[in-house]
Amino acid sequence: MASLDSPRPDSPPNIPSLAIRTQDATNKFSRSISHKEASFAETPPRLSSTSLSPRLYLSQPSSPRLSFTSSKQDHDLHTIYRCISSVLKKDGQILSIAASNGLVYTGSQGSIIRIWKLPEFAECGQLKSKANMVVSLQVSNDKVYAAYADCKIRVWHRTWEGAVKHVRVATIPKPGGYVRSYITGKDKMMKHAAPITSLAINVSDDILYSASLDRTVKVWRISDLKCMETIQAHREPINAIVVADDGVLYTASDDATVRVWRRNFCSGDRPHSLTVTLPAKYSPVKTLTLTADGGFLYGGCTDGYIHYWLKGWFSGQLQYGGPLQGHTHAVMCLATAASYVVSGSADSSCRVWVRDPEGQHKCLAVLLGHRGPIRCVAAFVAACGTGNEEVDDGCTICTGSLDGVLKVWRVKCASSTARGTLQNNCEYFELA
Repeated sequence: MASLDSPRPDSPPNIPSLAIRTQDATNKFSRSISHKEASFAETPPRLSSTSLSPRLYLSQPSSPRLSFTSSKQDHDLHTIYRCISSVLKKDGQILSIAASNGLVYTGSQGSIIRIWKLPEFAECGQLKSKANMVVSLQVSNDKVYAAYADCKIRVWHRTWEGAVKHVRVATIPKPGGYVRSYITGKDKMMKHAAPITSLAINVSDDILYSASLDRTVKVWRISDLKCMETIQAHREPINAIVVADDGVLYTASDDATVRVWRRNFCSGDRPHSLTVTLPAKYSPVKTLTLTADGGFLYGGCTDGYIHYWLKGWFSGQLQYGGPLQGHTHAVMCLATAASYVVSGSADSSCRVWVRDPEGQHKCLAVLLGHRGPIRCVAAFVAACGTGNEEVDDGCTICTGSLDGVLKVWRVKCASSTARGTLQNNCEYFELA
């Protein structure tokens, strides 16, 4: 998650601007109408963090900027990737993305959350609010949760009667709730003291988690939108949180650690307890993602590395798996879909990794085209295009950048005899 730095001249009053702290960080990116993206291409030799040739191993530097590992390339397997859509709106930087039930939600510096319909990726609606800067989005069942820079969360109810409709139903915390809490001597209803950075939902326990730069995680009960607990999670600002299906909460911070929390229903006012702290090799952790089965946890760091942990087959405890190398600047966002891992970075590139059954990772593709840091990403395994057959061995990726451009990519593995099967996919650039 990017840090909040000094305000930009074009930012709304009293609202901090989101920027990434890199050596050559800048929020000014030239914009122009893009030419058509490059057609299908075969990736260069794959990169792997698990196998080093002797020559590279002996000369391996400590910085990932020059550290690229290699592996043998399959001669009968090729990676095909293409940008199928690129959209530029007048909303400023793209800060958040969430996908659910064939819809993609995008938040930006402005007050509008745009809704896009897949697979054609056409805009089909908007969610409006008076607040600016949508820093985090989560979608669960029939609810859409959006965190803004004013430290509040807006909630919309989604219906599918005829057409998709969204109705604003709540604001967290409730107006006046934190005042009543202060009068009664409790701080549970107080909103975050600093901007929210990340949201996570535990559907089975009816809980919404919000993390903030104030170094706390607040636990909200979805049924009545009351704050049940405030977790003093880290010594430094918290950048990202994810929650597993079994209720385990993971938090990532600038203190270069990932902490694991479990909920104990018999612990009274503070049911969440710290179970283990995972070090991230002395680099602040900016983003987290978890596989659907909870077996792999990935953390993206400011040094360009992606560290991952996997659950032991017998013990069920998290074990360090290693780093994924390739990015030259901070990793700002991560997403998983099936065996795919997608990473977006301040180096303006998006990398697509695949995990084999043995848990080894290979870099399938490097997606280039953005002119600014990639701030958010969403990935899902689904067909995208107008072909007669549904392709189930590929990944659809949405990337949002600080350059204000939203892109949709299609990445798939195919044999040499099946190359070019996605030629019917649409490709366009929209300026609005």
